[in-house]
Amino acid sequence: MKKIILSILAVVSFGIANAQEGDAASYGLTTGDWWAEGSFSIRSGDSEDSWSFNPKVGYMLNEKWGVGGFLSFSGYDDGSQERDVFGAGGFVRYYFLALGARKNFQAYGEAGLGFGSVKTTPNGGSSSTDGAFNANIDLGINYFFTDHWAATFELANIVSYNNTNPESGDNSNDLKVEVNLFNNIFAQPQFGLLYKW
Repeated sequence: MKKIILSILAVVSFGIANAQEGDAASYGLTTGDWWAEGSFSIRSGDSEDSWSFNPKVGYMLNEKWGVGGFLSFSGYDDGSQERDVFGAGGFVRYYFLALGARKNFQAYGEAGLGFGSVKTTPNGGSSSTDGAFNANIDLGINYFFTDHWAATFELANIVSYNNTNPESGDNSNDLKVEVNLFNNIFAQPQFGLLYKW
């Protein structure tokens, strides 16, 4: 909870500092802009170690629509097994709300499709690789604190579909729909940084 409050205070501080500059130039994404964004995490503890890196690149087709691609890398080790994940895919993003004199606060919906592989290696055993396909619809916001830099917040995963095709065994399918079920969208957001050019 303390991290969320500090993050919100940091975003508000950037907003106040920008409001005092007096320049009304637009900070948000617009037609022809390219952007790169992503997140990185590391977790190390007695019971498990994990990391992830998720870069995205996109291009604005017009004032509202953007398209792009993403990569996903992650690893996990709990002492009994290691798991390495690689994924790639594409997305379409629609910006439905822009607030502020500089349009520095932008809310969006995003639909994405991805493919990946999960390699699992148990300690003392042979590895196996599972194929995966996923689709999702997410909600998020960007807050531009300069002309080129923004904080990104993925607020909710509304629809997600996952299909796993293991080397041995049957396929599994999971569909999750969470429309109007999230009580507090700020409870578990995913934070990242965005750079536009």
